[in-house]
Amino acid sequence: MSGRLILCGLPIGNPEDLSPRVLKNLAAADLIAAEDTRSAALFLQAHQIAQKLVSFYDHNETQRVPQLLELLRSGQTIAVISEAGMPLISDPGYHLVKAAQAASIAIDVVPGPTALITALAASGLPTDRFAFEGFLPAKAAQRRAALAALAAAGQTLIFYEAPHRILAALQDIAEIFPARACFVGRELTKKYQEYLHGTAREILAKLKTLKGEFVIVLSGSPDGQPELPPEILRLVTELKQAGLPAAQAARIISGVFGVNKNQLKKILY
Repeated sequence: MSGRLILCGLPIGNPEDLSPRVLKNLAAADLIAAEDTRSAALFLQAHQIAQKLVSFYDHNETQRVPQLLELLRSGQTIAVISEAGMPLISDPGYHLVKAAQAASIAIDVVPGPTALITALAASGLPTDRFAFEGFLPAKAAQRRAALAALAAAGQTLIFYEAPHRILAALQDIAEIFPARACFVGRELTKKYQEYLHGTAREILAKLKTLKGEFVIVLSGSPDGQPELPPEILRLVTELKQAGLPAAQAARIISGVFGVNKNQLKKILY
């Protein structure tokens, strides 16, 4: 008889958000696969749960999956926890869930807080349609290209960002989406929680502390059309007036500014 895989959501900051059902399932599990075994050991000790941990993080997930799958097939119950929040949401677990599904292993989810939903609810931006884009690329050109590719998206956009990249990310958003409503949540549910509203440029002026974890929520395009910085729009106009073929103009602008060519073609054609 096969076992059961349980995905357990932990608090994103405030320990009072921990559910009794999560504790019950962790206590009953034969093994707990944890993103950070050191912090997990302290957490389990604080709740008088016997330590039965195995490390399970981005760089060893694919190697761990066959081992964990074999234990599940033998009838064991395995719980998966991230350092905070829900497993699989910008955290390990996807490959294990896919393998467990393929092996007809029972999967259960004990939900908990997630930073993206917490930030969306607090943002004051539309919640009927939204897209979670995870972490933006670390390199500037790739980050700007990723943002430009979302220029025509009509839904609210949500990003995670690291403290050492938050300023650069907001600066790029300010240049590509200068008029868009934006929200930044810092250290959500924790003691020094901070909500910042405005355009990205206005938030840059307000942001005084770079410590902690950040979530960026950005309003979508109101008319489903790409929004580009003024200098790019000026160049588009000049190239059109010069009679340059649209495909060639798109290639030039994309090469200079790192803007997605398909988004430019919507303007040029």
